[in-house]
Amino acid sequence: MVKQELVQRSPVRVFEKSIHGGLKAPEIGIIASASGIGKTSVLVQIALDKLLQSRKVIHVSFTQHTDYVLAWYEDIFNEFTKKKNLENAREVKNELIKNRVLMNFNQDGVTHDVILPSIRAMIVDGGFKAEALIIDGFDFTRTSPDQLIKVKEFARELGLSVWYSCTVKGDNPLYDKRNLPLAIKDYMDLIDVVIVLEPKPDHIELSVSKDRNTYNPDAMALKLDPKTLLILEG
Repeated sequence: MVKQELVQRSPVRVFEKSIHGGLKAPEIGIIASASGIGKTSVLVQIALDKLLQSRKVIHVSFTQHTDYVLAWYEDIFNEFTKKKNLENAREVKNELIKNRVLMNFNQDGVTHDVILPSIRAMIVDGGFKAEALIIDGFDFTRTSPDQLIKVKEFARELGLSVWYSCTVKGDNPLYDKRNLPLAIKDYMDLIDVVIVLEPKPDHIELSVSKDRNTYNPDAMALKLDPKTLLILEG
């Protein structure tokens, strides 16, 4: 399979269709679940899909060193090539690496006021014209809405779509009646899309809890393979 065909047949096309064409600048999306369910895998697959289309991505991690994030990209890409029999996989991989930047921060004492200037310098001064910003492992219980407002303004200025992960933890209830994580209830006016991962006996289900002004729309018709954590149709 050639790269263009891989992009056309990707389940990410179904993912985007389920949320009216995908996330656009300056929108903010959330992938939410308990720890260890597959949030990072989904974010990496969203990023890889953009990279396969020769778009640039910045991936920021608050929980894993860049070596571990790199391993996620390696593993998911290898699963892609094995499953789809991608032609010229080595050349494609080299192209992806050129369009991806990985960054790591410790949230202790580090706010968006510190992070955004670093990203701006990379995009504006460094000429790395990213279209998507991935932020994994950010703890929403340790920030405030004004920080997310700054991200929204930053995304609007630089033409970025922004995907966050959100780890749902603590005592029940973890979600409200609309299946929205209570951890992000104070930020809901700033968040455009919320997707929840829910473990089932033989797969991990993806469901849309919020799509702009619509809550709990039709089923997403997607799942994660619990072994490979790849997004699958059906």
